[in-house]
Amino acid sequence: MPSPASRLLPPLFRLLGLRREFEDPAAMLRGVQDRQVRPVPYGPPRGLRPVRVEVDVRHDTGWPVYRVLPRSRTPIRAAVYVHGGAWVNQVHPLHWRLVAGLAARTGTAFTVPIYPLAPVGTAATVVPPVADLIAALVDRHGAGQVAVLGDSAGGQIALSAAMLLRDRGVPPLHRTVLISPAVDLTLANPEIDLVEPHDPWLARPGTRAAIELWRGDLPLEDPRVSPLFGDLAGLGPLTVFSGTRDITSPDTRLLVGRARAAGVQVDHHEEPGLVHVHPLLPVPEGRRARRLMARVLDG
Repeated sequence: MPSPASRLLPPLFRLLGLRREFEDPAAMLRGVQDRQVRPVPYGPPRGLRPVRVEVDVRHDTGWPVYRVLPRSRTPIRAAVYVHGGAWVNQVHPLHWRLVAGLAARTGTAFTVPIYPLAPVGTAATVVPPVADLIAALVDRHGAGQVAVLGDSAGGQIALSAAMLLRDRGVPPLHRTVLISPAVDLTLANPEIDLVEPHDPWLARPGTRAAIELWRGDLPLEDPRVSPLFGDLAGLGPLTVFSGTRDITSPDTRLLVGRARAAGVQVDHHEEPGLVHVHPLLPVPEGRRARRLMARVLDG
């Protein structure tokens, strides 16, 4: 059963109108256009745990790429965090707080790419460079010391990048951590019909409009767009977080089942009654998920 704080999230999300763009394709496209005209800031908040982490940025890849480093000790592992936001929204302070907390708690050096949003960035132009960032860390530290994490749309990019690295012959990563990942962008799973009326945030009509911008010229079934259609064998361990009041949860269950059938080690943490990307939120279940993430990064 959800905690009292988590039970307040659905009415709060409805009050805030978080579902508005996701219910209406025209509203989604208007929002995309508005954010292109008035870009949302992407830098880490000024109050980002200033005592516990250090932050720097470079631009040699063509994108801003931040590093969040633990201040108190030499990093012992490296990770890439790929932020969510339906492929059309910028990194959020909640993403930065999650990364900073994990860096400080685990001694992991995090790389956070500010990838171009759709329609400027597409699956074909974003997934391979993210894989390149991970591969550079593997070259420096070894695959057993490198993880990739992502939430929602970022979970899709993270998993697609991990599969691309596998195809390139890169050894399995230490861990791939997926938070409410979008893994089948066809959104054709009939079980979504049962979840969608109860999801206070996401809905398919507007999400499909964002997906059309993101997929570019690729078919929806291309693993760079929908990793659920790719071969999962040979991936390193997966840790997956989901909640049942989230339209991504039916496909997440399919991912977990297919990955295990392919011989991949999977830890799946599904919270009944919890909303999309709850591990980022200031609720007890979110704090529990963040502790679990720290443990798997340390493991």
